[in-house]
Amino acid sequence: MSAHRPVPRLKSRRGAVLIVALLFSAVIALMLGSYLSLNLNSTKQAFRSFQHQAAANLVEAGAEEALWAFNRTAAGHADAWTAWTVNSPAAWRQFSEFDFTRNTTGWVKVYVSNHQPAAHDRPKIITYASVNPAHQPAITRMMEVTLRKRSLFASGLVAKDTITFNGAVTTVDSWNSDPDGDPATAAIDYDATVRNDRGTVASAAVHNTAALINQADIWGYVFTGGQQPQVGHNGSIRGHDTAPDVAVDPGRIATDFNADFPTVEAPTDGTYLAAIGSTLGIAGTATSWRCPSLSLSGNQSLTILGDVTLVLTAPSGSDALSVTGNATINIPAGSSLKLYAEGDIKIAGKGIANPNVQPRFCQIWGTNQSAAGQIIRLVGNGALRSIVYAPNAGITLAGNGDMMGSVVGRTITLSGNADFHYDESLADFGDNSNFGINRWRELTTAEERSLYQHLFEGW
Repeated sequence: MSAHRPVPRLKSRRGAVLIVALLFSAVIALMLGSYLSLNLNSTKQAFRSFQHQAAANLVEAGAEEALWAFNRTAAGHADAWTAWTVNSPAAWRQFSEFDFTRNTTGWVKVYVSNHQPAAHDRPKIITYASVNPAHQPAITRMMEVTLRKRSLFASGLVAKDTITFNGAVTTVDSWNSDPDGDPATAAIDYDATVRNDRGTVASAAVHNTAALINQADIWGYVFTGGQQPQVGHNGSIRGHDTAPDVAVDPGRIATDFNADFPTVEAPTDGTYLAAIGSTLGIAGTATSWRCPSLSLSGNQSLTILGDVTLVLTAPSGSDALSVTGNATINIPAGSSLKLYAEGDIKIAGKGIANPNVQPRFCQIWGTNQSAAGQIIRLVGNGALRSIVYAPNAGITLAGNGDMMGSVVGRTITLSGNADFHYDESLADFGDNSNFGINRWRELTTAEERSLYQHLFEGW
């Protein structure tokens, strides 16, 4: 009988190690596979996110193309809508062949509701974009943009530098002389029944003296470029929605205001006059004139007839316009005055008599191109209806009467106890002004998109 030979223990251990190694290899392979799958999914999601953002960029780019066409039209370019399909008042265009790599292309369709809007219109831009990756569903986005005319007179009192209220009881508020946006209907004059709380006061300066409200009563808003306005013990910044016991409403203050202050140039045409008599212009007719300067004193008066453009050519540092004593400039109802001056302006005495309800019938444009190169002083105890734009002028508003319209200057100082009323209709003023975005929203739901989806079919 042969003896039994036992199995060596070494071989048994080797088999166990092999099994453990195989198990570890399987776990590592599983982990590597999961990691690679996670990385692949993350890459797909990242690229999908990139595609979503690309679609957002396309709808915005389409809106910018339309806005560019609007503003080229405002600048007098006849070819602004040449590449568009136009069926007045609408216009539309497709921009395509966008390449986002990895076999992904895109396009954007742009529809404009009214490509030749009037000053009071609010044209809409609807953009519909699609990013189309290979072997995946397309990503689409749609946006609605509402435009409005930009205006140099979008606020009541605007200073490039400081704005200071020195009067004891000066007030600022607003009203709208043209609430229906139809120039054919009668304008509405200011009174307490139409008083509103949009009398905006703004300074682009960033220092702490940008807006010295002091004792003034602002029925509206105050904006600065960086610092809080300084309000005196009896001063206030309030509105309809402010609690009665709150003097300064923080919701009506902002410190991120900025604005462009483009300089303007006087027209170069016009009939030259060595001196101006008691009347200027022709009733019912638009005329243009040029004169070195204009000075009225004593009981002198100048009556404006028709729509008059007057350029005073006196250089910087000299007097372009001076009205003192009992002198006055009369702008009868139905007539208008556009005054351009590089030199200084002083209007006192009886000032400017403008019975036209809307301040835009009397326009004062400061054309000085040098910083702090012009002084404009408007003084009166009656009602002054005017708009003033002089971005390089130190402007003083003095007196105890009512001032209606809008004023833009380098600095603005209000003294006396005048009441300033901003005409909200000036936010649409300027036939050649650019359009800007008034409101925008992305259309994300099927219900929102259904309002415009039919506009993009067939092209």
